[in-house]
Amino acid sequence: MNSLKSVSLSGVDITGGFWKKRAEINRKTTIYRVYERFAQTGRFDALTLSWRAGMENKPHIFWDSDIAKWMEGAAYIIEKDGDERLEKLCDDMIDTIVKGQAPDGYFNSYFQTCEPDARFTRRVDHELYCCGHFVEAAVAYYNATGKRKLLDAMCRYVDLVEKVFKTEHSAPYFTPGHEEIELALVKLYHCTGEKRYLDLSKYFVDERGRHQESSYQQSSIYELQDQLPVREMTTAEGHAVRAGYLYSAMADIAREYADEEMLAACKRIFENISKKRMYITGGIGSSKIGEAFTLDYDLPNKTSYTETCAAISLAMFAHRMTSCELDSKYGDIFERVIYNAFPAGVSLDGDSFYYSDPMEISPRLAKRNVSRPTAQSEFPKLTRSKVFDCSCCPTNITRFTADMGEYIYFYDDNIVVVDQFIENNAEIGTDGKTTKIEMKTSYPENGTVNIKATGLNGKSLFIRIPGWCDKYSVKLSDKDASYVREKNGYLKIDSADEELFVTFEMEMPVVFVEADPRVEESAGKLAVMRGPVVYCSESVDNGSDIHGIYVDANNAEPEVVSDSEMLNTITVKGFRKTAPEGELYFNRAKASFTAEKIKLIPYYCMENRGESEMCVWLNVRTVK
Repeated sequence: MNSLKSVSLSGVDITGGFWKKRAEINRKTTIYRVYERFAQTGRFDALTLSWRAGMENKPHIFWDSDIAKWMEGAAYIIEKDGDERLEKLCDDMIDTIVKGQAPDGYFNSYFQTCEPDARFTRRVDHELYCCGHFVEAAVAYYNATGKRKLLDAMCRYVDLVEKVFKTEHSAPYFTPGHEEIELALVKLYHCTGEKRYLDLSKYFVDERGRHQESSYQQSSIYELQDQLPVREMTTAEGHAVRAGYLYSAMADIAREYADEEMLAACKRIFENISKKRMYITGGIGSSKIGEAFTLDYDLPNKTSYTETCAAISLAMFAHRMTSCELDSKYGDIFERVIYNAFPAGVSLDGDSFYYSDPMEISPRLAKRNVSRPTAQSEFPKLTRSKVFDCSCCPTNITRFTADMGEYIYFYDDNIVVVDQFIENNAEIGTDGKTTKIEMKTSYPENGTVNIKATGLNGKSLFIRIPGWCDKYSVKLSDKDASYVREKNGYLKIDSADEELFVTFEMEMPVVFVEADPRVEESAGKLAVMRGPVVYCSESVDNGSDIHGIYVDANNAEPEVVSDSEMLNTITVKGFRKTAPEGELYFNRAKASFTAEKIKLIPYYCMENRGESEMCVWLNVRTVK
């Protein structure tokens, strides 16, 4: 088993390209818009523990997690860019939290004000989930500012959690209803050096599926990942976000304890997701009921759920798997998520959001429950929202975007791994053996990546070859350097020079992709990709009734058009199919096809120009 390290955020500066632009929007717009909406809904006021019955804005069981993720995102921005306003906002919140913290370390704005006698009695009410997010915020804020106030407070809280759940077993349940604290405890261990925090994470992971625990309303044991002890799991089950966090924690524990049995379980689950339960965009969790995984190949488009947080959790899982086992398939999935399912969750201007990121949108069908006007539609929302009652996704977007620099590289004593192609400058390693990397690239707009590595000091440089890439070239400045393609999907480059320049050129044609026929709604259709980016059709470009669009992949003659707002767009030759007037069903020979050009945009750009039909999968027409 590998035990590769990620380069910390402090060691990486994103200097240009796709993620520099997204980071700037996140820093200047999104983080503040979310703050304003949380303030309007009373989330921050809840920290004062001053709410009383009859007052507006009653605290909710998961509001603390919203606040904590916002603080974590703010901390990453402060660390990289400095922001006195954000720091003052965080300091004021931290003072309020510490003031309200119970003598034994407990803090929860809902239970301390609404149900003070019910703490740690209901497994599904998010206490440990909220605690975990506060711990992650505390670690991030300490790393950004050196201030320990929140970190020390959360250590006291975790000490209480350890006492209640591991030492005394005084709570009526063993493991969290919503996984998250497991990940936070690993980060707290790395921050403080206290191994008992790591051991507590392992305890929560190990105990899952071993007890008869309280369930959520009518939830099955599968929905809460209680069906089996984790080392026996073979498939991805239940609530997709909770599952993704659990699998990420399992990968953490596998790496930290060199646990091969745990890693084997992670590999089985990852294969099940990536080969049978994942959308082409990297979205997961196909069912609105339970926000959950369902069955193998059950990936409907019209009713796809694919929560933004679930996509993030898959990226987190994939990244952790690379640290355990250097195989390009994990970086491929991470890449698929960050250029499709994840950025689709926030508008291009950073001001509005999708909770779930649909694969297909039909305004007509979304309004079809005419016999029950108050019925909740099974179909996706037609437009983005400024704020949600459940606002886990906006804050997950702010923190994940601000922390993107931490997901580019891996290293150990022998290798430096370039896993994602994001323009940056980085310092990798410690103890006088630092390797400096400068990466220049416009990826994924094109496939050219220029890398300058200084001070490899005998280490091999590994570069991931994306799974979508069939043809590439490599140019090295060192005439004596050598490179080979490893079986695990990486280039391995060895050079004795102090400075090594690498040009990695990936051909990036437009390709037409099919789905396994068992994916019923997509069977017999085509999706369009260029590099890691999935494209879609919208009626705002192509007129209404986009399901009447057909494409012949052999004669599509795709053209890539640069677009400053949307990375680039693709135009293909296609056809518009129309039925004979007045006939609902007809002999296919009577159908007429009109040639027309079809404009496709990156999937992550969908629904940014007003209400529109949208689909990823296109009909096929083969013209002889």
